[in-house]
Amino acid sequence: MHRFARLCLSLALLFIPSAHAQVPKTVAEAKASFAPIVKKVTPAVVNVYAARVQKGARNPLLDDPFFQHFFGFEGGQAPDRVQRSQGSGVIIDQDGLVVTNQHVIEGMTEVKVALSDKREFDADIVLRDPKSDLAVLKLRGITGLPVIALGNSDEIEVGDLVLAIGNPFGVGQTVTQGIVSALARTQMSGSDYQLYVQTDAAINPGNSGGALVDVDGRLIGINTAIFSKTGASIGIGFAIPVNMVKTVIGTARQGNKTVKRPWFGATLQPVTADIAESLGLDRPIGALVAAVSPNSSATQAGLKPGDVLIGIDGQPIEDPDGFGFRYATKAIGDTVQLKVNRGGKILSLVVKTASAPETRPRDLLTLSGRWPLAGATIANLSPALAEELNLPQREAGVVLVAVKNGSSAEALGLKKGDILVSIDGERVASTRDAMGLQRERPYYWLLVIERDGETLTTQIAG
Repeated sequence: MHRFARLCLSLALLFIPSAHAQVPKTVAEAKASFAPIVKKVTPAVVNVYAARVQKGARNPLLDDPFFQHFFGFEGGQAPDRVQRSQGSGVIIDQDGLVVTNQHVIEGMTEVKVALSDKREFDADIVLRDPKSDLAVLKLRGITGLPVIALGNSDEIEVGDLVLAIGNPFGVGQTVTQGIVSALARTQMSGSDYQLYVQTDAAINPGNSGGALVDVDGRLIGINTAIFSKTGASIGIGFAIPVNMVKTVIGTARQGNKTVKRPWFGATLQPVTADIAESLGLDRPIGALVAAVSPNSSATQAGLKPGDVLIGIDGQPIEDPDGFGFRYATKAIGDTVQLKVNRGGKILSLVVKTASAPETRPRDLLTLSGRWPLAGATIANLSPALAEELNLPQREAGVVLVAVKNGSSAEALGLKKGDILVSIDGERVASTRDAMGLQRERPYYWLLVIERDGETLTTQIAG
C-alpha cells in the first residue's frame, strides 16, 4: 500500500499546473484563436489568374508536308501559345478595385479574379506601376464587395503578430501566421522603392499580391517576395508597406493610368563607415547628398552636396532607399520636413514637392536606314524623362526609349534606357545630333553608350 500511495502522489503532481504554465481559466481563453480575424478579412482576399496569347511565329521549315502531317502545323505557322500566371489580390473598394503585384500580371492581357466564395469575374487592368511592383484591377459587373481596412505601416513594430493570406502554389486560399521580423528592409527585389516589411509568416509562390494583416484585421502590406534557395518558404518573406499601396490606390481612384510621383532632384549615396568617419558621424546611417540639380525641390530647400539626410517628417532615414520610399509616398504639392546633418550641425529644412520638369522637348525620332541604330527610337533627356525611365539625373543627353523587334539596333544588343554618348568620337547632345551622324562609313562604326552607370564601347563593321 505504501508503494501504491507514492505512485498515486507522483502521478497527481504531474497534473498540477506550474507557475509558468497556467490552465486557461475561462472558455474564451481555452478557445483563443485567429479565426475571428480570418473570417473578417478573407472575403476581401482574392485569387488572380492572368493570361496572354502569344502568336505562333511563321517558320518556312514548317511548310514541309512532313511537319504539317505529323505535328499538325498548317501553312508554316506554329500554333499559338498561352502564357499564364497566378497570384493573389486584395479588394480595397466596394465597386471592385483590387490591388495586386505588377509582376503577377506583367505582360498579360486577360485577367480573371476568383472571390473567396468561388465566384469568378473578368477584370480590367486599370493601373500598372512597375516602380512599386503594384497594379490595380477593376472587376466587371459587380459592386457591394467586402473590403479590407487599411492600416498604417509606420505604426507597426518588430514582434507584432501578423497573418499572411493568399493562394500559394494555386492550392487555394491559405492563411499563415507569424510576426513582423524586421522593418525597412531594402535591396530585396526589383522594385525601385524598397522599404519592405519582413515576416516569418509562410509566403510561397502564388502568395504574391496577397494580404499581410495585423491582429486587428487591417492591411499593413502586400506580400510580394521571398528569400529562398529552393523556391519555397524558409520563413523570410517581404511585403510592400501599405503606405505605398495607399499612394497607388489614390491614383487609381482618380482615374489615372500611371502614378506621378514628386521629384527630389538630388543624387544620394549610402553613408559608409569611411564616409561617416570623415564627416564626424557616430554611425554610418543616412543618405549623403552627392549632387543637387538646378531648379529642383532639393535646391529650393537649401540642400547642398555633403549634407546627410537623417529624417523625413519625423521618420528616421537609414539609407537612400529608405528616403526614396518615403518621399515617393508624398503627393505633389505636399510640404515635407527634412532633418539634415550638415557638418555636425542638425538642421530642419522644408521641401515643397514638385513633379520633374520637362526642361527640353523630347523630340522623339525613330532612326532608319542602313546603319546600326536603325529601329531605335531616341529622345532628348530631361529630368522628367530620366525619372520616367528610372535613370540617373542628367541635364542633357540622348536616350533610347524603344527598340523595334528584329531591327539592327536590337541585333546590336541596344536596349531601352541606353544613353547615346558618342558616335565615331562625336558627342551626341540631342536627337538632331544623332540624325546628323547618320552617314556611310567606309570601314566601321564606333559607338559609345552608357548603361546602368557603365560606359560600353562597340565597334561595328561598316
